[in-house]
Amino acid sequence: MTLVANGLIVAGLFFIAVSTYAILALPDVYTRAHAVAKSETAGLLLVIAGAFFRPEMQATSAGRLALLFAIALLANPTGVHALLRAAYRSGARPWTTMGQEEADRELGRSTS
Repeated sequence: MTLVANGLIVAGLFFIAVSTYAILALPDVYTRAHAVAKSETAGLLLVIAGAFFRPEMQATSAGRLALLFAIALLANPTGVHALLRAAYRSGARPWTTMGQEEADRELGRSTS
């Protein structure tokens, strides 16, 4: 069981490292948040699952980890959605390969 737990924790840490790389490598807030929302949530859930399968886990701690798992599963994507909605409403422009004026027209924004 320790081998399974350690494997889940290592896999979770890998996903968290990928999300760290995504923050540094991707061009704008929308692509960064999309990549981080997926990989960070998966990494956190894998680490929690790995901790759940550790042999020294007690029943009360397992219940708390199950609650933490459920909260993280709901809160992480919801929080990223709220942040991206606020970014869009405040005027954060998505990275695009087209010109800025063409992007503004496609998004329905007036150029001033």
